[in-house]
Amino acid sequence: MADLYLKALESERKALWATCRLKGLPKTSLERMRIVELDRLLAAHKGKTKG
Repeated sequence: MADLYLKALESERKALWATCRLKGLPKTSLERMRIVELDRLLAAHKGKTKG
């Protein structure tokens, strides 16, 4: 069965990353900080599903 939470996180991260690259946003922007938070959430979620 598809993991919808994981897909939603990855989709949001991909969209934010595209926006950041397009606009050339600095690392201190809100969008880039959200990407860091999404990376943390993705890692935690993947760790839960494996173990």
